[in-house]
Amino acid sequence: MKVILVFVATLDGKVTKWGNPRVRDWSSIQDQEYYRQVWKDAQVIVMGSNTYMAEKFPASQDHLLLVMTQHVSKYERYTVEGQIEFTDATPEEITKQFEKRGIETITVVGGAHVATSFFKEELIDELWLTIEPKIFGTGGNFVIDEKLDIDLKMISSDRVNERGTLINKYAVIKK
Repeated sequence: MKVILVFVATLDGKVTKWGNPRVRDWSSIQDQEYYRQVWKDAQVIVMGSNTYMAEKFPASQDHLLLVMTQHVSKYERYTVEGQIEFTDATPEEITKQFEKRGIETITVVGGAHVATSFFKEELIDELWLTIEPKIFGTGGNFVIDEKLDIDLKMISSDRVNERGTLINKYAVIKK
């Protein structure tokens, strides 16, 4: 099984504009089209409850949206069996569960706590990072303030517009 982390960030590493979690307010059209394609291709999409609540993603029969939270009962009204589910399972438990089901890829899309927890358990295989030519100075990072030491190797880099938006794909070098 492969676990892919997908994020968009500014040149100064911010994934939110001044704390506003709505990426669509500042990311390029090319990144938004790319992100829609990632969603379309995904079997299982994992995100945190803050990311989910920022957009309230619609249910889809095309994939399972799995939202990580410590308060599963708080989100019962949003559950659509097999389409949007909420869990308090660890990243390791999640990956084992879907590996047993024969799922080939899990796509992790946010937020910082979820990304960090998958990194800490050494479960991320690839990082797909869009870099937008912007600087916000203040905003969220795609990992929380935690000691991490992760080496990456570039798989590909594509410039997708004349402003210089880059879609970079990296493999995580396992130690």
